[in-house]
Amino acid sequence: MNFSIRRALGAFALLCLAPSSVLYAADTFPVTAAQMKALGITVQRLDRPVDIRGPIYPARVVLPLQQEQVISAPMAGLVDQLLVDEHQTIVRGQPLLHLNSPEYGEQQLRALEAASKSRLAQAAVVRERKLFAEGIIPQRRVFEAEAAASDAQARVRQASGALRLAGVDGAAIAQLIQSGVLKDALVLHSKGAGVVVSIEAKPGQRVAAADPLIRVADMSRLWLDIQIPAERANAWARNGQIVVVGRKATAKPLSLGAVVGEGQMLILRAEVTAGADQLRPGEFVQAQVPLAGTRGAWTLPLAAVVRQGGQAYVFVRTAQGFVAQPVEVVASSGPSVSVAGPLKAGDQIAISSVIALKAAWLGESGGE
Repeated sequence: MNFSIRRALGAFALLCLAPSSVLYAADTFPVTAAQMKALGITVQRLDRPVDIRGPIYPARVVLPLQQEQVISAPMAGLVDQLLVDEHQTIVRGQPLLHLNSPEYGEQQLRALEAASKSRLAQAAVVRERKLFAEGIIPQRRVFEAEAAASDAQARVRQASGALRLAGVDGAAIAQLIQSGVLKDALVLHSKGAGVVVSIEAKPGQRVAAADPLIRVADMSRLWLDIQIPAERANAWARNGQIVVVGRKATAKPLSLGAVVGEGQMLILRAEVTAGADQLRPGEFVQAQVPLAGTRGAWTLPLAAVVRQGGQAYVFVRTAQGFVAQPVEVVASSGPSVSVAGPLKAGDQIAISSVIALKAAWLGESGGE
């Protein structure tokens, strides 16, 4: 509204809201129902304090590093067979691929040799203890046999550890030692549930040790990296609930970045607490971040608040007219504003033609 229209409306308001002989407080002025109708003044009844909806910022869905696992080749070999497909959902311990490797055979052989020597060493301990009990040999022979058995058992643990590092579970190692049957191919298993996001190897491909073969992501836990302006670094509620616009997903704030990036933006990281199945890592979404300091405040249309001398006011309906009530603007977002002050449920606040009310108020109180 330009200056001439505001001036005319203010003059009209002053004519309509003529002072009466009744004495009022400085911030109280009379307005009749007929005058409200003539000026188009409408009011909104306060129901209860609510948290104002926060601003909407761009965000990116991020997969936490601990939620992704890379299945790599534990040793050099030949990829014999793939047992899963890309985008397939898998469970913990599910077979993923077969890897033929001569090194795997050598590790199995070392484990069998260590197990055989350990059995012999244990038998020697039993024999030496029996001979010592009969007084045939000195106790030193028993100590030597026990030390040799301990060394042999350590070699079994070392060989078993090498197989576990290669991806062989404990049950398979125990079966190998018990049966003595060597296997040609090493079967790699998933370490956790998730989705196969990529397969780096193909059947018949030769791979070296530590080459990545399959990537698996557990998408049950996701993050949001929300870009907020640096000047709003302290304006978000630490314990508020972040809502993903257009999705049935919510998140809770975790941390705020320490370094300002391009465009003077900071990264607010939040953990998705509900609706993770509605999101996909890497996609961009809109996140509504709650503002700080709005709990217990009153949400009103932005047009309901006027300023005079640096102080914000709202006009509260009284039996005789209106009173200009000072309030504190604690937050604003789009067409809404959150205010705090001596307001209560049931109060009626003017939300339209507020300029006319301000002109009448200043005319009554003699303000500038």
